[in-house]
Amino acid sequence: MIKQRVLVTVAIACIGCGGMFSIFSYVMPTLTQQAGMSEALGPMVLVIFGLGSIAGNLLGGRAADKNLMRAIPATLVWCAVIQGLFYFAANNVWTGLLFVGLVGTSMALAPALQTRLMDVAEDAQTMAASLNHAAFNGANALGAWLAGLVISAGFSWSSTGLVGTGLALCGLVIFAWGSWLEKRTFRTAEHYQ
Repeated sequence: MIKQRVLVTVAIACIGCGGMFSIFSYVMPTLTQQAGMSEALGPMVLVIFGLGSIAGNLLGGRAADKNLMRAIPATLVWCAVIQGLFYFAANNVWTGLLFVGLVGTSMALAPALQTRLMDVAEDAQTMAASLNHAAFNGANALGAWLAGLVISAGFSWSSTGLVGTGLALCGLVIFAWGSWLEKRTFRTAEHYQ
């Protein structure tokens, strides 16, 4: 039976990380059609996002090493803020590019969630590691799909940032709920000892 803490962590990855993918899936039309960027700068967009992702992984790993259970919600708050600000930044090419890099730092969630999965998976760490990759694929699909719905409804290209904020906040709610369940389970177990 899959443990509750594993499912909560996978849900945070699947939903909380979806915002990054909601923005990245539509970043080129956002910058070219809304901000007026030349398509020739497309490769630079990928480089900037990649550099942000590297920085996010490095910083996220350090934060997870210091205090894992604080790193996860702090990173989700960071994601919510940065992705929400992308909505405004994407009206200009240069601020849009800056925020593409900042959105890339959302990858800071990856090392923290991977570490959490390894901690709670006990004897099923190989399965948990594969679940983490599956959850990120789910986040990719969910973020792109929800952002596509918002754009299809007539909202601006940069509204993908608002979708990102919503998903990051949902991830934060799941984290808080999971923490509450874990504390309640621990108190119940202590009571019966």
